[in-house]
Amino acid sequence: MNHPADNHRNSAGLIIAITILFSIGYAIVRYHVVGPAPWNDFPFFILNKGISLAAFILLTCNFGLGPLRNLGVNVPAGWLNARKALGMTGFLLVLVHVLMSFLLFSPAVYAKFFETDGTLTLMAGLSMLGGVLAFVVLWAYNLSFQTHLREDKSYIRFITSRTFLLWAMLLGASHLLFMGYSDWINPSSWHGGIPPVSLVAITFFVTGYVFNLLGRK
Repeated sequence: MNHPADNHRNSAGLIIAITILFSIGYAIVRYHVVGPAPWNDFPFFILNKGISLAAFILLTCNFGLGPLRNLGVNVPAGWLNARKALGMTGFLLVLVHVLMSFLLFSPAVYAKFFETDGTLTLMAGLSMLGGVLAFVVLWAYNLSFQTHLREDKSYIRFITSRTFLLWAMLLGASHLLFMGYSDWINPSSWHGGIPPVSLVAITFFVTGYVFNLLGRK
């Protein structure tokens, strides 16, 4: 039986802090310490990578902790109570990532995503499409709990359903897949043998997706 105090425990601050420090630290080590990126790239380009990784980890925790508990794993009450804050923080970090990426997205910064005539490659187009759709779905999901839509029980039932969430998660995965898979399959190009940020993010996604696939009701 849970102790009454468990209902008030919330580990959101600790989880968010550790996730952000790990994600930004990982990006710094991979691209600056053992990689070739100059430090003047950190305030925007490399920081953006760390922010995107943190967002993906937090969103995976938000969607995965409940199903993990349903699978019989003893998930701390503080973690379960943190899910709303993790989801909102993850969404805000996604928004920051979208804005920063919009300002960065050009042939000069992301040359591999552009053809010689300046148009997007097929993989880049699919990645951007997946990213945009995932952002819209995530925005709608969060908005539904902050507006009058939360009173529409049929809508809330649909947007929190197992089928909807499983398909929605795949949109975010497609953004990572089409953007980074060429680097994943070429370990010899990994800076210092450290996997790309996108591969770390997709690893968290696969883990969380399995939890949802098996444990979400």
